[in-house]
Amino acid sequence: MNSELVKNFLKDYSIEVTPNAAAKIENFAEVLPANTRIYIAHIEGTPFEDMLKTAKKITDEGFIPMPHFPARIIENKSVLESWISKYSDDANVKEALLIAGGANNPYGEFDSSIQLIETELFDKFNFKRIHIAGHPEGNKDIDKDNTNINVNNALSWKNEYAKRTDAQMAIATQFCFDAQTIIKWAESLIEMNIDLPIHIGIAGPAKLQTLIRYSIECGVGASMKVLQKRAKDLTKLLLPYEPTSVITELAEHKSKNSNFNIDQVHFFPLGGTKTTAQWINNI
Repeated sequence: MNSELVKNFLKDYSIEVTPNAAAKIENFAEVLPANTRIYIAHIEGTPFEDMLKTAKKITDEGFIPMPHFPARIIENKSVLESWISKYSDDANVKEALLIAGGANNPYGEFDSSIQLIETELFDKFNFKRIHIAGHPEGNKDIDKDNTNINVNNALSWKNEYAKRTDAQMAIATQFCFDAQTIIKWAESLIEMNIDLPIHIGIAGPAKLQTLIRYSIECGVGASMKVLQKRAKDLTKLLLPYEPTSVITELAEHKSKNSNFNIDQVHFFPLGGTKTTAQWINNI
């Protein structure tokens, strides 16, 4: 591993928490570098009050909260405006990740992140940064025929939106274990003239069984072969997975390709926030 390349690649990384995970951390300042962006996952069934409390904790402790806005669990424009307003007024939130969300059936009038953007409410409340979802291995919920046509059309729409507005936008992706899959996908966006920066999703250190379970739940497909191959190696089966290989390969590719469009790393701390942060700190 080229430690300097990897160190530079990990600079300004972000990390994701749930309200439950955040509540177990006494102070994020003891775990993460100051001003780290912390995404707050809004899982279906999570009370908004818990999300707001978490955002306020993150702000108060000197970090940047970026709550998820899952379109399918937001009933209507009034609810959306209420959420944005409370985040802004109570927790000084100015950033958001807009996603369709995992709910099978929409709660109300929203079904996609594009519909959330079209309300213009984030602009009304002066949100400075909007991130959108990316799927290096496709999204079978959106493209059931594995063509990526709908996903790519949506990314193109958002790319054009970013060009005609003042919005600072980036693509935050689902986690992926295979560097070549990521590189091929990132290059395909360049070919489609999508020039939004990519914040690549990486699973933090965790037990192999934990990663396989989350991968199945999240629809991570092709790169599961990396985990399956590891599971067959009895010498590695009981050792925690670490994302050293995928990060090193991406860092080396970026050093050799100046137009590589991955700007930052976004960690999913599936083995725990402190465990992931400590692994990064060791590097």
